[in-house]
Amino acid sequence: MMDLAIRDIRQDLGRFVLTAAGLGMLMSVVLAMTGIYNGMVVDATVLPDTYGGDLWVVQKDTQGPFAESSRVPALLVDRIRAVPGVERTRGYMTLSVQQQLPDGETLRFTLAGLSWPDDLGNNLPLEQGRALRQPHYELVVDNALGLPLGTALLLGRDQYTVVGITSGMVSSSGDPLVFASVSDALRIQNDLANEALRLERESRVSRVKRSPYGRDPANLARAGTQGTLPATAPPPVTAVLVDVAPGHDVQKVKASLSQWSDISVYTIDEQRELLVKGVIDRARRQIGLFRILLVVISAIVMGLIVYTMTVDKMLSLSLLKLLGAKRRVILRLILEESLLLGLFAYLVALLIGEVAFDMFPRRVLVQDMDRLALLAVVAGISVAAGLVGLRKALSANPNEVLAS
Repeated sequence: MMDLAIRDIRQDLGRFVLTAAGLGMLMSVVLAMTGIYNGMVVDATVLPDTYGGDLWVVQKDTQGPFAESSRVPALLVDRIRAVPGVERTRGYMTLSVQQQLPDGETLRFTLAGLSWPDDLGNNLPLEQGRALRQPHYELVVDNALGLPLGTALLLGRDQYTVVGITSGMVSSSGDPLVFASVSDALRIQNDLANEALRLERESRVSRVKRSPYGRDPANLARAGTQGTLPATAPPPVTAVLVDVAPGHDVQKVKASLSQWSDISVYTIDEQRELLVKGVIDRARRQIGLFRILLVVISAIVMGLIVYTMTVDKMLSLSLLKLLGAKRRVILRLILEESLLLGLFAYLVALLIGEVAFDMFPRRVLVQDMDRLALLAVVAGISVAAGLVGLRKALSANPNEVLAS
């Protein structure tokens, strides 16, 4: 009976192919929406998954460092290290950078700090080069930036060299990631123009003069010549990562740190949840609505196409009835054509995905389960469309053949 459906398709092969191609393009958008959502989740969790850490310590009453802004003193790294059950602490910070190259090209990326020497970036997925070996002036960049090994990049007042290249490392906003030491990242973040530096030094000396520290003329002379003050705190970091020692309960260490009045503490799973349900939640729901809308549109379009194909062969169906064909013969003919149309559309969607999805500016991650889910959706749409056409086919009147 499949042979009967194929024979009918051959009579108008061009129309069938064009229709399947159009539906395939529509289905490829559904597949792309699914892949974009998966890619957003992966991109959003790249940084916490890469850095690890059992606990993330952030500014009090914030959900940082991903969901909102957070600033904690750099000295907190040493304070937390003394807490029982803590094996290692690391400073963490990120900042967005837009760099103008000499050739006029603009590079936009997210700079992430590695806590030298505890974290050299050895767990980064390196494609070329190496991790950091020096505490200053070295970068590990993602290949999306297109910078080869050895490239010199001027950031702030200093020149940095690309020593390693990673793959698939992007921020939740889709910008490629660049890794440097935390001290270099702070230096870049707090870089000021010469006039701004002069005004800042004068402001510091003015504040010192009004403080008990400024009563000693020697202190004032030292502050004026060196431009620094012994009491000046180092720049704050975004968060502190805590690795709990083996054999200790993470929740107990968290409860101990949570008693401090100047910080908030989250586990790494809580940070992932804040990212997925907070930072990208609106985008996730919007993509979900688009997917539902596209599936409904695909079902309507396919139903209309099958209905039109059925109307075009009403005379042939009337002849089949006149010759004594049973209803199940007509049922199989319509359903098989509808399923073949859906199958070819599905194959076109897969082909478009294989060719085009890698060209998207953001990660499109299509998994096998997504492909199987789309196949099930296409099969359901095909059957529903076939039933629409069947209703029209069963209304075929054999007397129309005799009248013609």
